[in-house]
Amino acid sequence: MAGSDTNRVRMTVTRETTRGETPANPRMRAHRFTGEALQFQPVFTNSEEIRDDRMDSDPVKVNETNQGTINGELSYPVDGSPLSLFIESVFANTWTNTPQRDNDGTADSVITGVSAATGVITVLAGSAFVVGHLVRLTGFGQAGNNGLFKISAGSATVPAVGAALLTDEAAPAAGARMKVVGFEGVAGDITAIADGLASVTLDFTTLGLAVGQWVKIGGSGAGYRFAAEALNGWARVTGIAAAKLTLDNLPTGWAADAGVGKTLRVFFGDRIKNGVMQLAQTIERGWMGQTVPTYIIQRGMEVGQIEFSFESEQIARYVLTLNGLTGELATASLDATPEPVTQNRVMAAAVNVGRIAENGVPVGGPNFVRTLGITLNNNQRMLNAIRSDEKVGAVDIGMGSAMVTVSMESFFGSKALLEKLFNSVPTNINARIAKDNQALVYGVPRITFTEGSVSAGGKNQDTMLPLTATASKDALTEAHLLLDRFEYYQA
Repeated sequence: MAGSDTNRVRMTVTRETTRGETPANPRMRAHRFTGEALQFQPVFTNSEEIRDDRMDSDPVKVNETNQGTINGELSYPVDGSPLSLFIESVFANTWTNTPQRDNDGTADSVITGVSAATGVITVLAGSAFVVGHLVRLTGFGQAGNNGLFKISAGSATVPAVGAALLTDEAAPAAGARMKVVGFEGVAGDITAIADGLASVTLDFTTLGLAVGQWVKIGGSGAGYRFAAEALNGWARVTGIAAAKLTLDNLPTGWAADAGVGKTLRVFFGDRIKNGVMQLAQTIERGWMGQTVPTYIIQRGMEVGQIEFSFESEQIARYVLTLNGLTGELATASLDATPEPVTQNRVMAAAVNVGRIAENGVPVGGPNFVRTLGITLNNNQRMLNAIRSDEKVGAVDIGMGSAMVTVSMESFFGSKALLEKLFNSVPTNINARIAKDNQALVYGVPRITFTEGSVSAGGKNQDTMLPLTATASKDALTEAHLLLDRFEYYQA
């Protein structure tokens, strides 16, 4: 029966302002998923009445429950998309975005003008664009207004990129977007030093960088990168001063370089780390193949756990576990024309994972990694009580500790990792996955291996070392888990 076909199920999501209440006229966004086991269902109990005919009275409905899982394949989590919202919910925090403006489907609404003569881009007020910011302009009606530009005059409303670089555009198009994706120095200003980058003119403290954040050093074209290719790579920020950006996890072969004649580009993105906010969504599933579609609406849905998994020769995947408050069945959608799903391509583990590192060093031969899993579990509790609002369902959701665990299976090529387990040496793990000039960098800045053993299961087999680690609070970043997303970078 076509009406019950799972291929016609549509899932849409919106963020709630008041937990458990769908906003008026909600803007629903379609979510990409590979399967789901969400459950909105009543809870019954049997009557204890004693009857002389040995029969039972009707079961009694005592509650309704909202919970379940959503499975998906990893793609870049576009800002505001359901995957981005779900990540915020499980991290119990919001993304710290680089300055951005977006007409978001309505021309001349947020970005309201471009001047060729002055290089000014007129925008509504928001986070300021500062001198040295590298902005990416996309979706403008004039082709010359799309590309990478360096902010030459900072402002929250009238930032400029320099005269004669843009084309007049009085009413920027509906798809116009302006996003900080990095920073750029003047010729010869940014240099490589033993433990990071230094500058004379550019002030690193003005750019919105944070300790624990990742950067990609070097742009496309010889003029925007160091001459020594070993220096053009990824690193993590550990200290920020006006004239110095201290870095660790530096590229192999890092060395001092004066950067003579180089207008160096360094890319960075949005960031999030585990926090204490409770962020809920309304989720609607619609069976669109039915003559009159049935919609199941679940409110107050918080992500209690997320599992990211990376396995050799497999697509990178995630599993969300959600808990919610109330729900309903309906024959009318909350939004008859939801925003379509994002189009960013699905990422694969071995092909798109650029690096897995332990204690700042890429894990390679002889202990090549075959699988990596990162799980964040908020240890949620459903609070059930007698409601006074004529609704049925839990009244609240309790948040427990943010438990982060890492599972890693490597080839047992040496005792290096096994020794860290036996010696209970705290270490760290980070992993980067990238595709189409976009990237995600996962960081678990302090872990202790707690489980792992090796054995020879039979002949003609590889000996594997499966390890499990538990995160603890890192003093530098004050986090268990961090995630950076790069909307754009150059290799």
